[in-house]
Order: sequence, then C-alpha cells, then structure tokens
Amino acid sequence: MTELEKLAARISGLNATFPLGRISAVDAGLLDVSGLKKVAGIGDRLQVKRRGAPVLPAEVIALSEGRVRALPDGSSTHVAVGDSVRLTSPPAFCPDDSWIGRVIDPTGAALDGKPLSHGAVCSDLSALPPPAAERRDLGSRLSTGLAAFNTLLPIVRGQRIGLFAGSGVGKSQLLAHFARALEADVVVVALIGERGREVGHFVRDVMGPEGMARSVVIAASSDQSPLMRRRCAGAAMAVAEHFRDQGLHVLLLADSVTRFAEAHREIAVAAGEPPALRGFPPSTAAQIGALCERAGPGAGGQGDITAVFSVLVAGSDMDEPVADMVRGVLDGHVVLSREIAERGRYPALDVLQSVSRSLPAAAIDVENSRIAEARRLLGAYQQAEVMIQSGLYSAGSDPLLDRAVRAWPELDAFLSRIERGGIASSFDRLSLILKRAGCQLST
Repeated sequence: MTELEKLAARISGLNATFPLGRISAVDAGLLDVSGLKKVAGIGDRLQVKRRGAPVLPAEVIALSEGRVRALPDGSSTHVAVGDSVRLTSPPAFCPDDSWIGRVIDPTGAALDGKPLSHGAVCSDLSALPPPAAERRDLGSRLSTGLAAFNTLLPIVRGQRIGLFAGSGVGKSQLLAHFARALEADVVVVALIGERGREVGHFVRDVMGPEGMARSVVIAASSDQSPLMRRRCAGAAMAVAEHFRDQGLHVLLLADSVTRFAEAHREIAVAAGEPPALRGFPPSTAAQIGALCERAGPGAGGQGDITAVFSVLVAGSDMDEPVADMVRGVLDGHVVLSREIAERGRYPALDVLQSVSRSLPAAAIDVENSRIAEARRLLGAYQQAEVMIQSGLYSAGSDPLLDRAVRAWPELDAFLSRIERGGIASSFDRLSLILKRAGCQLST
C-alpha cells in the first residue's frame, strides 16, 4: 500500500464534529465534566481547553449519573470550572513495517525526531488473544547466545517467561542481549515508566545499532501520566501482533510489568476501585493476565510472540503481589540474584530458583539427564557452601558433594558464558564439565 493510500485511509476515519462539555469540578487532579454523560464512554479521550495554557488531553475513567470523571495526561494546573471540553476519537495507533529501527511513544508519535509513516490498518490496544482452542503448542527451542539459556533454562518459540530482579542486577543488559542474539524475525521492546535519560542510553549504548536493526522500541518515561505508562504495554503488544499476523516470529521484551501494574493502580484507585491486594486493586490481576495472554503461539497462519516480561522485586520478595500474579500466568520464570551480581557474575542467574516450563519437552532424554545432573550438583554445593568455605568439609565423606566441589568453578563460569556456537555446543561444554567432575553420564 502506498503512502497516499495510507493517508487517505487515515483521513477517512477523521470526524468533522465533536461533542462539547464543560468542566464542573477539579478534585485532587481529577476532572469532572458535565454535558457528555450521554455520549462519553470509559476510555474515551477528551481535550480540555485551558485559559492561557495548551490544550490538556485527558481520558474518561469513571461514569456516574450526570457526571463524567476524567484523568488528565498531565498536570491540571490552569484548569478552571467552565473550561470547554471536547470529546475526541482515541488516538489512532496504526503500526507499520517501517517502524523497525524506530523509537515511538504509546500514541504512535516518533521519539527519535524523524518522520514516521503509519499503516493503513489501526490496532486495538486492548485486543483479545487468539482463540484458546485454535492456538498452536509451543514451538522449537531457540538459540539465545547464552550457554545457561541454551541448556538449563531453554526458551522455545512462543514461550512467555518472567525475568524477576531487583534494581541494578543486570536486568537491562540481559534484555538487550536477548534483543541482539535470540532467534527472532522482529524484536519489540516496551520501556514502561523508564527514566527519561535511560531510554536514550538503552537505545544508543545498550541495544546499539546491532539490536536496533531489527527492533521497534515503544517508550513511556516515568514522568508521563499513568495513562501513557499503562498504554505503553498495550501499544507494544499491538506492534508485536502486527508482525505476528504476517506469519513472523516476534520477540517481545517488556520492562517492566511492575511499572505497568503501578500505573494501572493509579488509574483504578482514582476511578474509585479500592486497593485490596497489598495496595493493588483486584483488577490488577485481570490486567496482567489479559496482557500476557496476548503473547504466545499464534493460530492458523499467524506467527508467534515469544515474550520476556521483567518484574521488579523489591528486596528480592518473590511473593509480592505483582510477582505472584505474573508467575501464575507465564511459562517459566528466571530469577536474577543480587548476591550473585555482587560477586561479579553476569548474568546473575539463580538457576535453582528459576524454572522453564518448556522442559522436559524442549530437550531430548540425554540433554534432560545433563540438565538434571547439573542442577543436582549446583543444589548440593549451595546447601553446603558455608561449610565448604569455612573449611569444615572433608573430601571423601559425600561423593555427590565431592563432584559438586570439583564442578563448581567451571559450572559457575558456564552460567555466564556467551555462546557463539549454538545449542549443541553449549551441551557439549556442559557434558565436558560434568565428566571432569566425575559424573557418570548416560549416552
């Protein structure tokens, strides 16, 4: 489709007239609007014409008899009772193939200062996932460029995993590595509530030209309204679905689901929903589930969306509400440990707390036996680590622990190894480590 045809399609969807209302009250940053109760709906967009200030966008979040309540996209400064309010169409979000290599905001506007083309077909940011009964099973194992994920924590096509980490333990670096190295046709990155300075740093320095060459970045910084931050996740998913519907394999990296949930909490509490789950409203679980379910294997001639959702866990609390909600709807979780990061190993994978639900189906019997043996050695060493380091363990008293002590230095290095030779090479290296430790391996 030509640019002229795309423009004609967008123009045909424009409205010539708009319903008007008036500001009736401003309460704690929320706007009450009169005159629109018969035409406004939840999620509709408003434009408030302020006196001596730019037009303020807002979104309808609650309705009652005679009143429409809206949350503005910015500060409500200079909004006065009686100001004119225009009910507008939601901003059209129309992904296009030319968005690859670009940085875009959740409304479809370019953030990199270059002209941006829009597709002829616009997307629903709250679209339903493919019908459950028609979706394919998880696909084949993917090469990740990291030995640990090639072996102990495999990622398969269409899998959805959670990346659980505190701040400063290498989460962004691991996501950027996936963007550069994990097998996919297109990569979509959602930076939800990220620091403004970090967005540019992530694109230029962390992703770099290699990562951006096949990526679309959707960003909403932390200073933007909760409406924009929540919208960021839906916009990124809509872009991923655009490429999935062409039969492509899409890698979606969302950083982070925690900030998505926090943005939803701000909106839901403002709309009157009580915070019940340790500060989060009950609808949070449904929002997270609806978002995550849109990723995964496609149906019919669709491609697949392999997704990595990062979760910020304060104080390494894996049972905090968002972590618990996310863990229950995904196909595996990866834990990054602050203690491991502090001793200098990146990525700081805690393999024993991490699970890939693609196993055992993602590996053959011999590979599963290697994975089980490596986990057994890591577990034995961890249980006796204090005793070993204090010199209280005597070699020969426990054959399993003896093997674990011999294997530990190489296994620890293996977990941070960048693998350039593919999955088979990673398993060959793991087998060699286990043999050197004295393990009896089946063939």
